Amino acid sequence: MWISDGLHGPIVAGKRAVLFALLDDHSRYVPGHRWGHGEDTLGMQAALHDAVKTHGCPRKLYVDNGAAYSSHQLAWSAAVLDIALVHSRPGKPQGRGKIERWNRTVREQFLVEIEAAGGVELLDDLNRLFTAWLHQHYHRSVHSETGATPVQRYHAEGRTPATRPDAGLLRRAFLWREQRRVTATATVSLHGNRYEVDTALVGRVVDLLFTPFDLTVIEVEYQGRVMGRAVPHTIGRHVHPAVKPGVAAPVDATGIDYLYLLEQAHQVDVGQAINYLALADGDIEQSRHDQDRPQNA
Repeated sequence: MWISDGLHGPIVAGKRAVLFALLDDHSRYVPGHRWGHGEDTLGMQAALHDAVKTHGCPRKLYVDNGAAYSSHQLAWSAAVLDIALVHSRPGKPQGRGKIERWNRTVREQFLVEIEAAGGVELLDDLNRLFTAWLHQHYHRSVHSETGATPVQRYHAEGRTPATRPDAGLLRRAFLWREQRRVTATATVSLHGNRYEVDTALVGRVVDLLFTPFDLTVIEVEYQGRVMGRAVPHTIGRHVHPAVKPGVAAPVDATGIDYLYLLEQAHQVDVGQAINYLALADGDIEQSRHDQDRPQNA
């Protein structure tokens, strides 16, 4: 089971940054995360997509009742991937202590360092620094409750690895889905746009599958059967209303060289605090210089 919650962080590029993280209930390992602007479904799905692609699908996803977790788009993703989406009962958040403890760890060990460094200018910088802290420090530190490091417990011998979805299933799961009834003229409308579909679908309710970042490409399904693409007829809106200005479409590759970050971190002497800002830039020598300076320098 994975647990998720949104954590409000620092102001980045003039907006409040929000972290979506997925916490493995057994090990406290974090298989997926994403800092973004806004506590919305797009941010949650981005974190879940990366986690599932890399680590496979959990049996359950335990979340609260916030808008990001209650959307039918997230429910669709979970259903396609055969993940049981479980919501905590309003006013009775039993079992959420672990994710709350994780959020406190992020604040006390990571965000405090970001604040001390004067913050960051871009979300890409925040995600890069967070990844360095997560893989080099958090996953390798002994957890006070489990008595083991998250990475050791997550990859322990005897644990059955989760099944990873193939590329086709993964793509379908993270397309957005809306239903429409086909008109007598074999057209459907979606957020002000109009499309032509197969005439055999007249009068039937069909599923429209699409990426919210491009409403010109709409795939049509009827009772689970692929019915081709809808042909754009009138296009007035190119992105879904949920996509706010300045939000870019997620990409499969993060651009983060994890192995390079870890290799550089190993050069830091054992027992020394890691300057994560320097770590992300690969400037380990500067990190050592800063740590060797007197406290009042």
